[in-house]
This record gives sequence, C-alpha cells and structure tokens, in this order.
Amino acid sequence: MTTLQAHVLASRIIGGSWIIFGAFWAIAAFTTKKTVYRQSFAQRAAWQAIVIAGALVFFNAPREPYPLNAFFLPQTVTAAFVAATLCICGLAFAIWARVVIGKNWSARVTLKENHELIQRGPYRLVRHPIYTGLLLMSLGSALLIGRLGALAAWILFVVSFWIKAGQEETLMLQQFPMGYAAYRQRVKRIVPFIF
Repeated sequence: MTTLQAHVLASRIIGGSWIIFGAFWAIAAFTTKKTVYRQSFAQRAAWQAIVIAGALVFFNAPREPYPLNAFFLPQTVTAAFVAATLCICGLAFAIWARVVIGKNWSARVTLKENHELIQRGPYRLVRHPIYTGLLLMSLGSALLIGRLGALAAWILFVVSFWIKAGQEETLMLQQFPMGYAAYRQRVKRIVPFIF
C-alpha cells in the first residue's frame, strides 16, 4: 500500500467515524432525563469559545500561515494507520461511555431529574470517558492532517474539555458530596492511571 492510498483510506475511516459519532449523538440526545439545572451561558462561554477557536484552527490547518501549516509529522503508511486506529478506538470508547451514562447525559453542564453518579463501565477507568474518546478521535484526526495547526487545535480541545470537566465536577461534588469525592480520589479525570 502506498502512502497516498493509506492516507485516503485513513481519511475515509476517520470521516466515517465522525459521521457515526454525530449520528449516534443526535439520536441518543432524545433519550435523556428532564433537566433540573443548567449552567448559564456565561459559564458555558469559557469552554465553548476555546472549542470554537480550536475547530477553526483545526479545519483550516493546511491554509493557515506558517508555522501553523507546517508538517509536524511526516505522512507515512504507519502514521495513517495509527491515526485511523486512534480515531476508531476513541469512537468506541465514547459510544460505550454514552451508552453507560444513558439518560443522565447532557451536552451542557447540567443536573438531570433523579441524577445518578455513574461509576461502572468506562467510568471505572476515567471520570470523563466521553471526553477521553473525543480527544482520541481528534488526536487521530490531527495526526492524519499532520500539520502544526491541527496539533495546536487539539491542545485547545484538551484545555476546553479540562475546563468543562472541572465545571461538571464542581456540580457533582455539590450533588454527591461524599460519593463524588471518593470517586475522584480513586479514578483519574481523562487519562486512566495518569491524570
């Protein structure tokens, strides 16, 4: 397989993974509990602005000025394979987490009616497995693009999810003071056993 063929195949796999993710999330969004608390627009703005900035840089990486358009990773068959594998693994992890959290899920920082503290499935490995999955997917995508702008955008995604995870944890500590504090001591935030 040539580098070009590997890159095209990886592009299709990664693109398909994002389509599956979007379709699954759109359908699953109709199966949530009633929201009893939702953070304000001002509270959301901190992490959403960073995600939007990251997305703009990410999708424009090849057209950005130097050094953002410079390659940080050579385009090889191995790089394409690793990129596609990361994206597929991230998709599987995010979907697993979404299925396990079930009706408690929300795109925003919220509390649902009869909210539960989920600690099973991927939530035994990390406290925010959906973010872990999304970061793996976007890392795979950034590796396939191979440009500094895509890598910079991925770092912005990490920062955004870190901020949002902190906001969610503040809310969970208020809702489940003893249970969430103990859970937080046992389980890392985004990367199993590391941080």
